[in-house]
Amino acid sequence: MLKSVIVLVRTLGTSKPNLILSQTRFASQALPQLSATKYNVRRKDFGVVQSEDVNYFKSILSEEQVLTEESDVLPFNIDWIKNCRGQTKVVLKPKSTQQVSQILAYCNERRLAVCPQGGNTGLVGGSVPVFDEIVLSLGSMNKIISLDETSGALVCEAGCILETLDNYVRDRNLIMPLDLGAKGSCHIGGNVSTNAGGLRLLRYGNLHGSVMGLEAVKADGTIVDCLRTLKKDNTGYHLKHLFIGSEGTLGLVTKVAVHCPVLPKAQTLGFFGVKDFDSVLRLYRSAKASLGEILSAFEMADNYSIQSTSKNLNLPNPIADFPFYVLVETHGSDETHDSEKLNRFLEREMGSGLILDGTVASEPAKMQTIWNLRESIAGAGLLEGYVYKYDVSIPVGHYYDLVPKLRERMKGVTTKVYGYGHIGDGNIHINVTVPKYSKQATALLEPYIFEEVAKLKGSISAEHGVGFRKPQFVHYSKDPAALDLMRDLKRLMDPNGILNPYKVLPDP
Repeated sequence: MLKSVIVLVRTLGTSKPNLILSQTRFASQALPQLSATKYNVRRKDFGVVQSEDVNYFKSILSEEQVLTEESDVLPFNIDWIKNCRGQTKVVLKPKSTQQVSQILAYCNERRLAVCPQGGNTGLVGGSVPVFDEIVLSLGSMNKIISLDETSGALVCEAGCILETLDNYVRDRNLIMPLDLGAKGSCHIGGNVSTNAGGLRLLRYGNLHGSVMGLEAVKADGTIVDCLRTLKKDNTGYHLKHLFIGSEGTLGLVTKVAVHCPVLPKAQTLGFFGVKDFDSVLRLYRSAKASLGEILSAFEMADNYSIQSTSKNLNLPNPIADFPFYVLVETHGSDETHDSEKLNRFLEREMGSGLILDGTVASEPAKMQTIWNLRESIAGAGLLEGYVYKYDVSIPVGHYYDLVPKLRERMKGVTTKVYGYGHIGDGNIHINVTVPKYSKQATALLEPYIFEEVAKLKGSISAEHGVGFRKPQFVHYSKDPAALDLMRDLKRLMDPNGILNPYKVLPDP
């Protein structure tokens, strides 16, 4: 049991270090199968890049901003989990919005398809080409433009790495409202384009609420300037929201204005073992009632999830084996006040038997050790074989129902089925591990898992987006009228369909 209920909450001065992802990013050196072949996709009627096109790009960019060597472009063709592989022959690395505008205007005129790419940390194939689309990598657009320390308004270019931004604003007593396991690699433009959720959505909300304004470039090269730093602007349609979550299919986000909350003076992390999922839900209700405004994260992971990171990445588990684990984090401004609230919560739930064992930390290094266990789950499974990854939202009462159903359905086919995620917003990540990719396993999983989510009135994509892997399943979450309206917007803003084709929207 917890040896002491007294919690010493200490001031945090630095951000947590980058996560252990390098071990898993290229767990296997074998190249994945071409997406077009693997998923039987037919190339659309786009132009093919010619030598004169490359010469044009070199005329508006420098030589080093145009990559054409096979070894140079290969990393841009493969997604992080090595599930998808494109066939691009050209990667462009613009350094300004004007260069993006010139590139898109030219590509639109020539009907050359474009795949925008940020940190390439996505899990649904949205950031890599399917065929020979030109990859537009925004990593060189990484300037921090301004920060208003009074309002918390940060303005930056789309290629800024999330952790770099977080470190920058932390030095000025603020934090980024978004925190992801891939924060050391992902770009803020990609975060916005996919409406990334993250670990602390429970406290700080999603990017539709945090993004104050943005700049984007349409398919024809038109620059749309909605880059405002106002919390209130009721002048007509809220155009910025068209680009948040549209995954680069309506325009390329080039600059972002985001609201940064004040850095919490006190932060505490608890890691607890519980006996079953009903206990997880009861503990969540108790945490909301007891901790209120200081509750910043409430995460759940089953035993298989924690075992995966502990064994595969040799990460220490500070407590014994339990069927389920809960991670509770608090952010506050008054150490004494926060400690008292947390202590009362712990005393009550240790006494009730909901918390079977656990540990509480307030020192940055110890908190990071615990966070590593949770945040490395996504990568750890890649060391065991091929992993099907599903990111769904389900009403909290049915949050874990799909995991035991899938274990039963996949008997004899799968190595492991496990679930983890953000209880506070109903987002569960379900990983299904098999020795290698097979059509048999895919047929058992899809569309079954999406049908089950639809029965519960959930969403087939909670925070990873639709990308390349899910367009044919969007109808499980969107009705025909909504899909028609989405197609109308796509035709209006990208009539030639050159922006990130084969992604998000299913073919009619």
